[in-house]
Amino acid sequence: MRDFPVRYLALVIAGFVFALSLPLALLLDTGWWLVILSGALTAVGIADLSQTKRALLRNYPILAHFRYLLESVRPEMRQYFLEDDDAPNPFSRNQRSLVYQRAKQAVDKRPFGTQLDVYQNDYEWINHSIVPAKVASHDFRITIGAQRAQPYSASVFNISAMSFGALSANAIRALNQGAQKGGFMHDTGEGSISRYHRPDNAHEAGGDLVWEIGSGYFGCRNDDGSFSAEKFAINAQLPQVKMIEVKLSQGAKPGHGGMLPGAKVSIEIATARGVPVGIDCISPSSHSAFDTPISLLQFIDQLRTLSGGKPTGFKLAIGHPWEFFGIVKAMLQTGITPDFIVVDGGEGGTGAAPVEFSDHVGVPLQEALLLVHDTLVGANLRDQVKIGASGKIISAFDITRTLALGADWCNSARGFMFALGCIQSQNCHTDRCPTGVATQDTLRQRALVVPDKAERVANFHQSTLKALAELIAAAGLSHPSELKPHHLVRRVSANQVKLASALLPYLVPGQLLGDAKALAALPEVFSTYWPIAQARSFHPIH
Repeated sequence: MRDFPVRYLALVIAGFVFALSLPLALLLDTGWWLVILSGALTAVGIADLSQTKRALLRNYPILAHFRYLLESVRPEMRQYFLEDDDAPNPFSRNQRSLVYQRAKQAVDKRPFGTQLDVYQNDYEWINHSIVPAKVASHDFRITIGAQRAQPYSASVFNISAMSFGALSANAIRALNQGAQKGGFMHDTGEGSISRYHRPDNAHEAGGDLVWEIGSGYFGCRNDDGSFSAEKFAINAQLPQVKMIEVKLSQGAKPGHGGMLPGAKVSIEIATARGVPVGIDCISPSSHSAFDTPISLLQFIDQLRTLSGGKPTGFKLAIGHPWEFFGIVKAMLQTGITPDFIVVDGGEGGTGAAPVEFSDHVGVPLQEALLLVHDTLVGANLRDQVKIGASGKIISAFDITRTLALGADWCNSARGFMFALGCIQSQNCHTDRCPTGVATQDTLRQRALVVPDKAERVANFHQSTLKALAELIAAAGLSHPSELKPHHLVRRVSANQVKLASALLPYLVPGQLLGDAKALAALPEVFSTYWPIAQARSFHPIH
């Protein structure tokens, strides 16, 4: 509401000029050009407010057309006067355009060859087969928690954690309805399950939810902020909730915690999170329900039991290697294993984070994923634990690369925000999102029309999986689960390339369980930190 007159200023001026110039023109029989121009602009502005396809036009009638005009500038002009198509910060124009095209089911092909420099360091590709495979369906699924009472058949591409509060009510509705249409899962984020995650009609089905439990225990907390088993069981047993995820840390600001100012804690947010209205909502930097690797696993086992046997795991950004190694040692010691681990890369996004955290804290996804995968392999636990991964995953090749490096499925947050219409204005922290995606301003989020955007969310998912099917078929494979590091090739210098498998530690099953001599021969991260990790403390042995 703060800038309501400014956003509608062009329409107000056009309407005022039209209303003033029309009677003058009738009286003086002159100035009809001004009547026609102002009338046309007024009609355009009213049409912008009335249409449901473009949130930006609904929020910025008339003015937004100038942005679309710049977008339509021909590539040969844009490369000189506007941003580079491949400038990757945070996402390139080409990446955003790919999502928009697939969400709208527009043509996503590109002429005239790649715009990438294929001889630059770190350029990656997958090798194709002379005998491509035939893939029967692009609905690729994996089973998580196969040994549990309520296993879940998950898509290999899903919506990553984004809370109601960070995103608008209409954005959450559109994401969940899109997930329901496309048959994939929607992570609630640590803000818990709001009424917008659920269908409007009791007879409708909602999209599958992964309920994320953060350090604030929103939706399952006592008045003092501690964990409430009774409140947890009520939400966890909802049929719409398919999995439970304990959030240890997130890639964008690991180890930081957060606070939602009391002024932003509305009745709806307070109801979803189980906190008082108008009081600062604190997410501590660490959990109070556990303080050691063993107690973490015991907590996960408790949640799994309270949920009725639904797959339960945890999400983390990798920091000190010995802390994750301690969790793995606790699995070996207790026999308790999570059903899944979601690895969040340090390049992950958020509505707001200190620059130092965004830029310099947390291990990037590829290195973090390799560490988690190899550690589980080396401890003979990989077949018991599924791995999800998130961190700037947009295209089918992003999924292919991530699965080849050890993940079982991928999550995307900002990709699905683009599908909702996000234009990367980077105003998420100001409550002035121009497309109604990341704001609690009711007028701004009104511009995001749920049925239309839900369809685009489902379209983006389906089109990306179809592209993934074409990629793996070209490689001679029938399912993404068959992807291995040797399918991925990376340039390491101007005239040298290596299979990704040659660049990785890539442990063999049980290799971490050998004697001291065998451990000493392992890559440095394992030989140095595995011996000092302990199951009874997150601190290393000194």
